[in-house]
Amino acid sequence: MKSTGLLLFVALLASVPARAESVEINEWLVPWGRSQPRDPFVDARGRVWFAAERGNYIGNLTPESGEFSRYDLLERTMPQGLVIGSDGIIWYAGRLQQHIGRLNPATGQVNPVGMPDRKAKNPHSLALDSAGNLWFTVLRGNFIGKLTTDDLEIELIEIPGRGARPEGIVVNSRDEPWAAAGKDNRLLRVDPDAMTIATIELPAKKARPRRLALTSDDRVWWTDFERGYLGVFDPQGGETREWPLPGGDDSEPLAVTADRFDRLWMVETGRSPNRVVGFEPSTGEFFSVTDIPSGGDTVEHLHYFEPAGEIWFGTGTNYIGRANVH
Repeated sequence: MKSTGLLLFVALLASVPARAESVEINEWLVPWGRSQPRDPFVDARGRVWFAAERGNYIGNLTPESGEFSRYDLLERTMPQGLVIGSDGIIWYAGRLQQHIGRLNPATGQVNPVGMPDRKAKNPHSLALDSAGNLWFTVLRGNFIGKLTTDDLEIELIEIPGRGARPEGIVVNSRDEPWAAAGKDNRLLRVDPDAMTIATIELPAKKARPRRLALTSDDRVWWTDFERGYLGVFDPQGGETREWPLPGGDDSEPLAVTADRFDRLWMVETGRSPNRVVGFEPSTGEFFSVTDIPSGGDTVEHLHYFEPAGEIWFGTGTNYIGRANVH
């Protein structure tokens, strides 16, 4: 009887899912209140740059010392979508001023590049291609744009259909931009030579992809904010798969990125506190769940810094955060 009881106990233990591993998260409070820091990006010196959407400045953090500095922008710029070129120039989207901004950190000079069409309101997210040119989404205006950084010329491509409200954008290894149509169930694929857009309709009619990530095989991953799913599209075979997040229907996943092991990391913004969640594509399992210490409020973007195995994010609680993922 004792032997049978022991076997039953072992069997019960085996049936209990293992507790998901957590990751170490550190946060730095931004010294300027109600800044809503967003879109952090690490430069060659290890400084973490971010766009202060409500604070109307571009800031940076030196993690070793905890020191912050800032560059003020034109009034009501509402910056976001920050990226850094290989030459150290900082680019951002000036949402309310309808421009792409260029900041030279060496001189502090800021040059706004205006939209060529008045309908192109709210430039939103940015991504760099291999030539150092910028691709961006226009949230209100139904465009995807390209800024050639050599001559600061902007071209806009109108998205088929009405009111796509494109948000997240990524550029794959073939320099093809992909964007998420946040208002409906479509992915948007740009032909950079023809400057045309093809749309891929996702199987779930209620899907609302808002942010994208790429793995090394150029598969396109998205977070479905409306339904609480992580999805993937394979451009080679045209297949789509999706998995419900640990937080369920109300998890509201938004920010997402991939690490060098092709694991996906995302944030459940519908949970309080927000949670950083890790997903392993080879097994189809979510293997890591970690609460954000400050609560997070809303985390809209993740930046993966491969040399240190870190993911950086900004929070609605006015913190810059770092998750050590490997």
